[in-house]
Amino acid sequence: MVERMTRRHALALLAAAPSPQETRILLGGDVMLARGVAQAARLHNDYSWPLRELAPVLREADIAFVNLEGPFAEVPKPFSTNMLFKVQREMVAALVTAGIDVVSTANNHARDAGSKGVELTLASLREQGIAVAGTGTAFNEAHAGSVLLRHGIRFGFLAYTYDANNGNYTDTDPRIAVAEIPQMRVDVASLRQRADVAIVSMHHGWEYSTTPNPYQKAFARAAIDAGAAVVVGHHPHVVQPMERYRTGVIFYSLGNLVFDQSEPAGTKKGLLAEVTFQGAALKDAKVMPIEIVGESPRLSKPTA
Repeated sequence: MVERMTRRHALALLAAAPSPQETRILLGGDVMLARGVAQAARLHNDYSWPLRELAPVLREADIAFVNLEGPFAEVPKPFSTNMLFKVQREMVAALVTAGIDVVSTANNHARDAGSKGVELTLASLREQGIAVAGTGTAFNEAHAGSVLLRHGIRFGFLAYTYDANNGNYTDTDPRIAVAEIPQMRVDVASLRQRADVAIVSMHHGWEYSTTPNPYQKAFARAAIDAGAAVVVGHHPHVVQPMERYRTGVIFYSLGNLVFDQSEPAGTKKGLLAEVTFQGAALKDAKVMPIEIVGESPRLSKPTA
C-alpha cells in the first residue's frame, strides 16, 4: 500500500510539473550595410532604415541572429572596387532597432576595413549589447563563440567562414574562425560544456548556386554530429534547401536579408528561419520568405 501511494504521489508530481518554456529564435542571412544600402539610409536620414520595416518581426523573437557582411570603419572612403564593404559605424543603429541579439562576423569581408576593422567591429557591436560569433581579439576568442541565456537555457553560437581574405590578403588572421571541420568539432564540444544548445553559423557555398556544395554538406552534418542543434548558412546570396539531419536542422543558405544586389535572379529574395526550442530540445523549424524592396527587407506577401 505504501509503495502504491508513493508511486501515485510521484506520478502526480510529474503531471503537475510545468513544461519547459519555449524559446523562439529567428535567423537571418547576409546583412550588408554599406554601398547602396548606406546611401538609401542617408537618403531617408535614418541609419535604422534598412531593417525598420522588418524590425517588429525580429523583435518578437527571444533571440535574433544575422550575418554581418562587412566590418565597421571609422571613416569609410571610396574604393577602387565595390567588393570591399566598409560600414559607417552609425549604421549599427539598424541592428539595434531590429533587436538583433547576436551576429556572425566570420565571413570573407571581415577584413575589408583592414586589420583594425576586425576589433573596431567587435567594439561597435559590444557597445550596443550585441553578441559576436566568429571573430575575436585572438584565436581562442574567435573560436569560443557567444552564449545567451533565455528562459533558463543557455544558447551558444559559433560562426565560421570559408575565406577570411577576400582576395586582399595572403596571410592567415587567427582572429577570424575558418570553416575547418576538425577545429569546429573541438569548438562545439567546448561550447557544449558552457551551453545547453549549440547553433553553428556557416559562411560557405558557391555564390548564386541554389544547391549546397559537397563541403557545405560535410561541414554542416559534421556540426550536427558534433552536438549542434542548428546550422545556419549564408554567402551564396540566394536561397538553398533546408535539411533535417539526425536530431538537428540545417539551413544551407538563407540568402540575402539586407543587400543592394539586383541580379542575378534570386538575390532580392531570402528567408528568415524560425527555430523553436522547448527547454533545450528542438521542437520546430520553419522558414518565412522575405523580399528586399528598395534595399529594405519585408515579409513576402502570401500568394493566392
